[in-house]
Amino acid sequence: MPLRLFALAGIAVALGGCVTRSEAELGLAPLTSTVAPAVAARYAAIDTDKYPIPGVDPSELQPAYVRQLVAYKTNEPPGTVVVDPRQRFLYLVMEGGEALRYGVGVGKAGLEFTGTANVGRKAAWPNWTPTQGMIAREPQRYGKWAKGMSGGANNPLGPRALYLFKDGKDTLYRIHGTTEPETIGTAVSSGCIRMLNQDIIDLYSRVPKGSKVVVK
Repeated sequence: MPLRLFALAGIAVALGGCVTRSEAELGLAPLTSTVAPAVAARYAAIDTDKYPIPGVDPSELQPAYVRQLVAYKTNEPPGTVVVDPRQRFLYLVMEGGEALRYGVGVGKAGLEFTGTANVGRKAAWPNWTPTQGMIAREPQRYGKWAKGMSGGANNPLGPRALYLFKDGKDTLYRIHGTTEPETIGTAVSSGCIRMLNQDIIDLYSRVPKGSKVVVK
């Protein structure tokens, strides 16, 4: 083989080897999020609440799904919450044609209601009871909680929950936190609308009971 071709082949082999070796083996730092450090700081651990709230690994923060102010055209008045399950966003309508946008994860129950409702109840560190359907589908996982789980760090609803009511009746639709931050921006097997715990705490503080919620 001519010297030049031999050298090129050697380079190709070397590059091919880099693809299959881990970052640790290569001595490289792991990939990190592209969100700004100031944004990542919003998702730091919280140790001033009733239970400790872990921080979110910056590498799991996707720029599209972090809390941010965006331009938003709507006829809904400021203070309205608009949930777009299929786009994986929740908007809190603000003044001046803007909204505070949050990324969400959407479970099966999050696609079972559309229309207008109101925040009929708010709860900090809420209790959680799996539905009969969840227990039937995954009895080993959910059966032990058939009588409910108290609020706490391991509760799937996280530190806060908003309960949607329509005409005075509970729709069984919830906006809540999560113990699985990596699922934000995705479709998940169960639950309604889940948010990063730092985001549901922020939304909870901004949205009073009785607020209008529109689910697309």
